[in-house]
Amino acid sequence: MPKAKAGAEKKRSDIKGGLAWVLSYVRPYRGIFIPSVIALFLTAGLSLAFPWFLKDLVGDPADAWRKGVDAVATRKKADEKILWLMGILAVQAFVAYLRVRGFSRAGESALNDLRRDLFGHLLKLPVPFFQDQRSGSISNRVSADLVTVRETFLNTLPQAARHSVILTGSVIAVFCLSWKLSLVMLACVPLVVLAVAISGRKVRKFSRDAQDSLAEAGMVMEESVQGIADVKAFSNEGFEKTRYDRALDRFLGVALRGAAARAAFLSFIIFVMFGTIGCVVWYGSHMLASHAIDQTNFLGFIIFSVFVGASLGSMPEVVSQLQAMSGATERLREIMAEKPESSGSREIARLEGALAFDNVSFRYPSRPEAPVLHELSFTAEPGKRVALVGPSGAGKSTVFSLILGFNRPESGQVLFDGHDAADFELAALRKQIAVVPQEVLLFGGSIRENIEYGRPGASSAEIEAAAKQANAHEFISKLPEGYDTTVGPRGVKLSGGQRQRIAIARAILADPRILLLDEATSALDTESERLVNEALERLMAGRTSLVIAHRLSTVRHADTILVMNHGKLVESGTHAELIEKQGTYHLLAETQLL
Repeated sequence: MPKAKAGAEKKRSDIKGGLAWVLSYVRPYRGIFIPSVIALFLTAGLSLAFPWFLKDLVGDPADAWRKGVDAVATRKKADEKILWLMGILAVQAFVAYLRVRGFSRAGESALNDLRRDLFGHLLKLPVPFFQDQRSGSISNRVSADLVTVRETFLNTLPQAARHSVILTGSVIAVFCLSWKLSLVMLACVPLVVLAVAISGRKVRKFSRDAQDSLAEAGMVMEESVQGIADVKAFSNEGFEKTRYDRALDRFLGVALRGAAARAAFLSFIIFVMFGTIGCVVWYGSHMLASHAIDQTNFLGFIIFSVFVGASLGSMPEVVSQLQAMSGATERLREIMAEKPESSGSREIARLEGALAFDNVSFRYPSRPEAPVLHELSFTAEPGKRVALVGPSGAGKSTVFSLILGFNRPESGQVLFDGHDAADFELAALRKQIAVVPQEVLLFGGSIRENIEYGRPGASSAEIEAAAKQANAHEFISKLPEGYDTTVGPRGVKLSGGQRQRIAIARAILADPRILLLDEATSALDTESERLVNEALERLMAGRTSLVIAHRLSTVRHADTILVMNHGKLVESGTHAELIEKQGTYHLLAETQLL
């Protein structure tokens, strides 16, 4: 198959596939959608009544005058026709009202289901998928693509169906009125079809490139807003504006090139369409002079020819939007095709809290040449505290990632209560694990909502009790709006110590069996550290706790300290035992890395 033909077949397949995918979401609403589609075709067909009666209203009196027919009879006939026309228009208007309401209800409901499925699927994707994306890229692309799909489904497709019916009906009408004139008019159709095929290829490319460029501009804005403190701290407002300007310039360039392609096509259509109508009128005037056609039929032919031209003239925008939808649905389907994170089926009532790594080796897929963990083995007994220490890059954070199931071991096993983590239902397993990270991420709602995130649906009394245990109740109560105080994007309205205590309250409310602490006090002042440490002591009581730490004070009282280096366990023991060994731990302590 020639390349050009294969490319055209692929584009048609992409459009059909994207349209079929979107229509699959309409199936639950077919009781509303199918009658709306029938009403759409009905109103489109009734639109043809207007030119049909109009030709009689204007043409019949002229023919009657030429033929000497009684004027009273002619006026009576015209009165009957206008009553018919107004009645048909009333029916058309009523059916159109029902059609628009039904189509919108079915379409918007289907698109809402599509949005829910997309968001639900995104939440099921593995963490590495998001780590490979730029900040804001997914949300911006999905939002832009959904806007395109909505515009196509609710506006372009009805428009395409309407103009298809009008075009078909008008072509039949002109052939009925005069087949000779019809052949003259339809001589331009091959030129229009060829122009649609050529321009459609360009328009599709420009549409996709424009969406990508606009999404890139959105990413720049989102990154700048999220990191506004750093932007201002480094006085990089001008730099960020330049980045945004460049992205907008790229979008503008692509959009203008696409507009130029559409404009050239539209100009061609206008020239061909009106040129053809002019030629038809010229040829028809000769037929009228030779009595080969009467004035009524000639007038009707001209009106229906205008309808044919208008329908053909709308095709560029229809094709352009369908091509844009093809690109949008292609990206959305790519996201839906991504495999969700794997999960076992073993149910968990309540973990005892035993945790073990059995000869675990791991390397990130993006860096297969760099092993992160190498045959790592250790055991954490229920209710015990285990500290992970070692230089940056030793693999400590990767251990947490494997415990949470963000990644799977390349070899070996992560064991909970003696069972392989891969066998457990992932969501249920994570409900029994809580994390207090070094950099706490708070959502942009209230303090109450952020604490409640540990256990959605918790009562106000339970939230306040958790805050008291986390040494957070006192500072929250002093705020003007108390627990309803808005924390701002990522919690910027609160200090580091306050954010940490809210994170601890969230973890307390979750009541986990296993607790992961990632250097939770590293960036705090002395007083904040004291308050956070008191809260952490309450939180760790009776729970299996793993702590990543660089401060000696944090790990001194741990039941076991695991010293890691280059992904391997080089030492283990209590603080006193490791100091006596005069090994890596002793060296780290002396050089103040702990």
